[in-house]
Amino acid sequence: MKLIIQIPCYNEEEHLPVTLAALPRKIAGVDIIEYLVVDDGSTDRTSEVARSLGVHHVVRGPHRGLARTFMVGLEASIHAGADIIVNTDADNQYCAEDIGKLVAPIIAGKAELVVGARPIKMIRHFSPLKRMLQRLGSWAVRVASGTEVADAPSGFRAISRNAAMQLKVFTDYSYTLETIIQAGRKGIAVASVPIRTNKDLRPSRLVKSIASYVRRSLVTILRIFMTYRPLRFFLILGSIVFGAGFLLGARFLYFVAIGAGTGHVQSLILASMFMMIGFMTWVMGLLADIISVNRRLLEEANARLWKLEEAFRESLDSRPSK
Repeated sequence: MKLIIQIPCYNEEEHLPVTLAALPRKIAGVDIIEYLVVDDGSTDRTSEVARSLGVHHVVRGPHRGLARTFMVGLEASIHAGADIIVNTDADNQYCAEDIGKLVAPIIAGKAELVVGARPIKMIRHFSPLKRMLQRLGSWAVRVASGTEVADAPSGFRAISRNAAMQLKVFTDYSYTLETIIQAGRKGIAVASVPIRTNKDLRPSRLVKSIASYVRRSLVTILRIFMTYRPLRFFLILGSIVFGAGFLLGARFLYFVAIGAGTGHVQSLILASMFMMIGFMTWVMGLLADIISVNRRLLEEANARLWKLEEAFRESLDSRPSK
């Protein structure tokens, strides 16, 4: 059983030594532990520091953001032969001693994606607004994915090789919510375990300001429902608009019934517009649902290509040398 602990990094030469020093060297049920640093186009000496500290795999690319960097790490870990992949932050936010808790359900065959649930109420730098958004995001993910993940925005997670081959992140901001939803919709077993956090080494780079965090979080949640529950999303939205038009139409008919309809033609025009927009939104929901089916087929095809490539590589390795 081979475990690769991947660490997405962007200008982390100062904090990376602390994070690497805390990583476990032995875990029950794991034969090999390797570290992988994904350098997201850092302008400092992150890659050099990683190599000097004995990191087994260092992948460097242009700056593309956390979500893309996470996917680069998954692909590199798969190519490096990982049976389990653990993702952790370079700022030592998560307690590395709890990595054993993350991988235990995968080793036991009870889950393929395990998310570490932070003690949100105990984290002092989390404002009430951020705690509320964390709960809202986790609720949205539970509804969209059908899972029971307590802390969906947590980036501290373990992923089996099979699950990693099936995950594909489309958003640029963060991978945390989308990967759980994909796992739930693909029938991948998802579990949640309580974990501990460490003292902050630096401010979060995802949360540049409360206003920006609120805006991005709400947009992400909205996109989750549009992408993974398109029919339900557009049916609800269309029904609201259609209902408003229906009420305006009923209002006009009321005035007609009492002989005062002449001065309320505007209600009839608005009612027609709202009901037409509502109907068109329903049609958009049907089209979006068809598109989502096509996307799922593409995701399955991508996972099959991963497995075919792996089988081909294994067949080449098993050939006797001449």
